[in-house]
Formats: sequence, structure tokens, C-alpha cells
Amino acid sequence: MTTATSDVSQISPITRSSDAAPVALAAYDQLLTLLRSLDAEEWQAVTDCPGWSVADVVGHLIGAAEANASLRQNLRQQAWGGRHRKEHSDNPLDAVNALQVSEHRRLTPAERVSRLTALAPRAVAGRMRLPRPLRRVSVPIAQSGSSAGMPPRLQLGHLVDVVYTRDVWMHSHDIARATGRRLDRCAPVNARIVADVVREWARRHGQPVDLTLTGPDGGRFVVGAEGERIELDAVEFCRALSGRAPAPGLLGHLVIF
Repeated sequence: MTTATSDVSQISPITRSSDAAPVALAAYDQLLTLLRSLDAEEWQAVTDCPGWSVADVVGHLIGAAEANASLRQNLRQQAWGGRHRKEHSDNPLDAVNALQVSEHRRLTPAERVSRLTALAPRAVAGRMRLPRPLRRVSVPIAQSGSSAGMPPRLQLGHLVDVVYTRDVWMHSHDIARATGRRLDRCAPVNARIVADVVREWARRHGQPVDLTLTGPDGGRFVVGAEGERIELDAVEFCRALSGRAPAPGLLGHLVIF
């Protein structure tokens, strides 16, 4: 089978004015389809996220969706994270994540699915409402804990358009990996997210590269001429760039998930 080749410079970014909302909703739909298929034992399976079971991952995602759907909830979580950052490697994001897991620990699997199903469209709508002046604001990213090695700053527009969607998508793969389930990687949302990750990664390292990502959500991506040749599975590529898997060479230029 011939692999289509993409010039990375021609990949359009995911933005509010293009397809951020439908991509985000599709990522949630894929996740919820997976969650509805799990049995009680699978909810307790250990994931690649340190200390988190499948249920914990979903608790985090519920908390994140609550924050995206409600400014008051968002500010409350961020304030808590700031106060408790020292307990989490001086990383306020990790503190917020821990809060989200803790606050939903008593929910049953059915309640988790129901809550996230109701929240998903509200969360995406809330993200898309972020005012234009705030979208340009750049915030620091802690260089410790789970975000060590990530870019040191992040624009809020990129966070709401792209990063929150990547978080949902990558955690879907965490859950599938933990439970031995298969996601439908032929769904268009997967290739769109992978291509956008490639685009950001290439801009981050700035080197010529000839990247072949296997699987139905991959492809061949080229930057410049005579670049380093890299070949691996598309999801493994994203796992490496998110810090979940070994990341030698150019793969060490992580992007924010």
C-alpha cells in the first residue's frame, strides 16, 4: 500500500475558526463509545498515567470538562491548584488533576459515563467562547512533574482549541491500552489530531525530517530535504511526544497533551 506524503508546512492548524469544535466533539464521542463498552473490572485497570486507574482517568476528564463548561468552576480549580502546588512537585496542573480525580472518586462507572456525556458538549461550547483577547494570553507551564520537558509557555487559544482535545484523545488510548480494547483508528478524528501533532512537533524542533507513521491514522510527513528518517506507529509517536514512552532524538521535543 502506498503511503500518502504530506508536506508538513501545508498542514492547517486546528483552530476555533476551522474545525476545533467538531474535532473536540468527535474525540469525546470516541471516548464515550469506549467507556460504554467497559465492564466493572476494566474500570479498575491500571493505566500508564502514574497512580491512575481507568476510573481515575475518567474522573480527571470529568473535572476538566466541568472547568471548561463553567468559569466559576475553572477559577475554583485553578485557585486550589495554586494553593496545593507544593504537594505536587511544584506543579499547579498536577495539583488540579489530583483534585479532579479525588472529587469524583465515589462515582460509579455508570455515573461517570452519564456525567461526562452531559458535560462534553457544554465543555466544548465553553472552550469556544473564550474571548479573543484572552486567547492571545501566554501562560507558563511548570517544568516539573507531569509537564517536565514540555514547552515552557502556552497560549490560551491553543489550550482550548487543541490541547484539551488532545488530552481527551490521548486518555482514550490510555484506557484502550489498559483494558486491551481497540479504538477505531480509521475514524477521521484520529488522523486529524495526529497530523496537527506532527505540525506542532516539526515547528518545535525546526529540523528537516522524513517521518512515516504507520496505522490508518498516520501517513508520511516531510519537512525539508534529506532529513532524519523516523518510522513508528502513529499512536506510539504521540505517546512519545506526550512523555508516555521513550523519546530519543527529535522525539525528545515534546508537545503539550
